[in-house]
Amino acid sequence: MKKYLFMKKSLYVLAAIMLSGVMLACSSSDDEYSSETKQVVNMLSESQPVELTQAQKVFVNDNNQFTLNFLKTVNETDRSGKSFIYSPLSITYVLGMVNDAATGQTEQELEQTLGFHEGGIKAVNEYCKNLIDNLPKVDPKVKLNIANAIFLNQRYSLKEQFQKDMEMYYDAKAEALDFSSSKTLDHINGWCNDKTNGMIPTILDEVDPNMMSYLLNAIYFKADWTSKFDPKNTRKETFTTEKGNKQLPLMHQTVLINYLRNDTYAAVDIPYSNGNWSMTVMLPEEGKTTDDIIAILANIGKSVNLSNNLMNMVSPYEVDLKLPNFETTSDTNDMDEGLIGLMKRMGVKMAFDPNCEEIRNMCDLPVYIAMMRQKAKIKVNEEGSEAAAVTVAGTMVNSVSKPIEYPRANFHANRPFVYVIREASSGVILFVGKFTGE
Repeated sequence: MKKYLFMKKSLYVLAAIMLSGVMLACSSSDDEYSSETKQVVNMLSESQPVELTQAQKVFVNDNNQFTLNFLKTVNETDRSGKSFIYSPLSITYVLGMVNDAATGQTEQELEQTLGFHEGGIKAVNEYCKNLIDNLPKVDPKVKLNIANAIFLNQRYSLKEQFQKDMEMYYDAKAEALDFSSSKTLDHINGWCNDKTNGMIPTILDEVDPNMMSYLLNAIYFKADWTSKFDPKNTRKETFTTEKGNKQLPLMHQTVLINYLRNDTYAAVDIPYSNGNWSMTVMLPEEGKTTDDIIAILANIGKSVNLSNNLMNMVSPYEVDLKLPNFETTSDTNDMDEGLIGLMKRMGVKMAFDPNCEEIRNMCDLPVYIAMMRQKAKIKVNEEGSEAAAVTVAGTMVNSVSKPIEYPRANFHANRPFVYVIREASSGVILFVGKFTGE
């Protein structure tokens, strides 16, 4: 049965739908629409919006720009044509922990690249702590866990202030382990498996006995759609990939959600639970590709403040929605340059230099980042979405509403598309991805 859903406009419309002067256009449709309307219970009273200082709002905006820059860098680097999913926010947490121990040019590169400019270590730490404490409270029906850990080679010790900062701001208590023991690999991977609810069972293939420490972040997200898809309406249909057509299961329902269309792409904002969390899906127009969308997204923040109230740029449409039922797993180690290569492209260089002595506040000797990796996974089905990411860095000593008439549109995601998962009250982006059907 066709269902109708009215969703409150989000205060922050993600970069996906943030072009100034966008003209909305409704696609023509031959489908018949039912006059029946589904009443949606107002659950907004249960939400606890994230409160940010003015400086932290700027951090959100500019860290989102880092996220979109990362999306562009991955897309340019990985030309396999395969789908991918990553969490730049998870990278932010790991590098935020490193930043706490950094000085000089290394600190500047980290803060500039992550979008914190020269906000300072304390401000970055307080921002990360705010999200850890408050993002999971936005919607009690959405499962969100942000966890951090430090596994320390027992041959070394951490500086007292660094340990205090990690516990206070990142909820990360250092655990000293024997890096020459095979049990340590199982222990670290066990933490990874536990914090992602089994979605990412391992993050390390081996433990390097010469490593001083491993800093980890895990993000786990699970939420039901505000209006679930009926499995009876899921059918295999043609999905056009770059390599040709294939048959994929497409979920189908008619919903009332925020929609826009411009010369490059059409976009819908599909809400989870009470509507504070959502997946924004961007589908290229005829003659355009996902590359065109990603290029636009990466440039938006350079001319538009992503934290501005741009809600007038989208409108509620009655959308005939089709979306693939899909699962994607990604690993930065599968790319030629790896995560360290990606971060160097984006401006973080000194932190990976064995001769750098500017990460000196972690332990008694200066350290550098000797390895870095992220694994991420997403499952999208009729019920909702489940996504997780784990990032590791190994450091080494160097050294609801009354029914009315709405315009109608078709949004059939039967070709490659770009998507993000974000939270409205803060504007924070958790995950970015591209689905290609491959």
